[in-house]
Amino acid sequence: MEEKDNITEEVNEEVKEEIVNDEAKEESKVEKKEKKNKLKEKIDALEIQNAELKDKLLRNAAELENFKRRTNEERIKERKYASCDLVTDLVSILTNLDKCVNMETEDPMLKNFLIGFKMINNQLFDRLVQDGLEEIKANKGDAFDPNLHHAIETTEIEGVESNTITEVVQKGYKYKERVIKPAMVKVNK
Repeated sequence: MEEKDNITEEVNEEVKEEIVNDEAKEESKVEKKEKKNKLKEKIDALEIQNAELKDKLLRNAAELENFKRRTNEERIKERKYASCDLVTDLVSILTNLDKCVNMETEDPMLKNFLIGFKMINNQLFDRLVQDGLEEIKANKGDAFDPNLHHAIETTEIEGVESNTITEVVQKGYKYKERVIKPAMVKVNK
């Protein structure tokens, strides 16, 4: 019977060991599930962070491209209008010279000088026209455009519509689509 008791004890111990092992396995499974869940949460968080970083990268790349484009456009504009100040100053000077060479005189010697100066004036204007200078079209009877014309006086003439140019006092000029000197006009009100 002792032997039976020994066997029973051994079986009981083996069963207890198996129970302990099973409990340990179950605890291990629970721990593994928890670890697995934690790892899934970390992976999800990293995927979200990765998506955010990709979005930031794409936005930064787009901003960089826009910055490059704007910088290039500004550089082109600067080159295009680099001589605008010089042309503006020259137009003022040449306008005054044009008034001088077109004055009436009876002196034949002065007429010859004025013809020479007029040729020089025309050559200078022609050169500026080649570079992009353009006269603003302003004629008597045209509609007044505040973007191109500067009204220096208003008149009241019957039979003439309001905001119509009645007289061009001084020519105006544009340089490569930019108004550098508006045409001075009188406008009917």
